Amino acid sequence: MKTFSTKASDIKRQWYLIDASDQILGRVATQIARLLRGKHKPIFTPHLDTGDFVVVINAAKVKVTGGKVTQKTYIHHSGYPGGFKSTTFDKVIQTHPDRVIRWAVEGMLPKNSLGEAMLKKLKVYAGPTHPHAAQLGSGASIVETETKSAV
Repeated sequence: MKTFSTKASDIKRQWYLIDASDQILGRVATQIARLLRGKHKPIFTPHLDTGDFVVVINAAKVKVTGGKVTQKTYIHHSGYPGGFKSTTFDKVIQTHPDRVIRWAVEGMLPKNSLGEAMLKKLKVYAGPTHPHAAQLGSGASIVETETKSAV
């Protein structure tokens, strides 16, 4: 029996729609990263981008558990002296709610050009509307996520 090796011509991409309203940030981010990476497919190959396109709606309604709303900080440094900047989850979700999901998923993908290619297939929108209705027409899947109470 020969070992199967996936070729670029074998990859068929689908579109998935995920509604992030009332979902836990980490749980929905792992599901998105799995779809982007292609780990749900039997043809998954670590060195190829076998993943699908993911459209996330209602990013502004994503939830976090515990005291992370005020305690979770996003850190950035410009590279210049005194260029350290930090902001809380609360401020980021009010100003740019799509970045919260994008940064969470980005941390779960490979840190190379392959990960960048996977991240380009992620489309995040703060509200319920998105411009990808044509792609989501016939061959799309709406991913249902389990809702568990976070207490």
